[in-house]
Amino acid sequence: MAPPGRFEGKAALVLGVANKRSIAWAIAKRLADEGAKLAFTYQGERIEKGVRDLAESVSSPLVTACDVRSDADVERVFAEAAETFDGGLDLLVHSVAFAAAEDLEGRFVDTPRDRFWTALDVSAYSLVSCAHAAEPLMAARGGGSIVTMTYLGGERAVPHYNVMGVAKATLDASVRYLAWDLGQKDIRVNAISAGPVRTLAARSIAGFPTMEAIVEERAPLHRHIGADDVGSAAAYLLSDEARNVTGTILYVDSGYHAMGM
Repeated sequence: MAPPGRFEGKAALVLGVANKRSIAWAIAKRLADEGAKLAFTYQGERIEKGVRDLAESVSSPLVTACDVRSDADVERVFAEAAETFDGGLDLLVHSVAFAAAEDLEGRFVDTPRDRFWTALDVSAYSLVSCAHAAEPLMAARGGGSIVTMTYLGGERAVPHYNVMGVAKATLDASVRYLAWDLGQKDIRVNAISAGPVRTLAARSIAGFPTMEAIVEERAPLHRHIGADDVGSAAAYLLSDEARNVTGTILYVDSGYHAMGM
């Protein structure tokens, strides 16, 4: 018999799976392989079947729709998770972001007000609302761990990343303040800054192949990263092995973030 995994007996809620190439799915698969029970959310009917099929492959007890811009919807989802997992939750994976495609093509200065706030609402405030809803469920288990996905475009100007970079900067700051607020209940909050990964979301970024090429050329390890690399890093941050790691950003980008040129 195989030894118990790191997440045996743990309950996790995963937001942001779109398809089998999603970073969120790579993380979820890793958690499931190590014993976690997983619940999933999806956004919209277009991807529902795909998410349900993936969830079924890891025997998920809960798959539910979630519009992170609705406080009522977020509250409902966490209530369903609490009912599914006997009143508690150990792990939360937040892999949710959105910006209008036209705002990832032109100039940042041309971003209209309404789409600016949409990007920040979905990509950054959603972490705050989900952490707020997760807090009592994780406190009931004596603590927990939250991981979100960020990108270097929140720290430096990346051409065409535009308003999403501003949203990621907001997300990064939110991670630090949430870590402070929730640390007294032994709830950790961290982020992973991944290099370019070929996902559904990446296709909407103009010049994505150029981003990949530059990272391969200039990163110290001179290679691309895959979703599985992010899954491994997230598993560490979510596990008890990282019990004293919170409020931090873990870079999984072949070292590209360390370079000046």
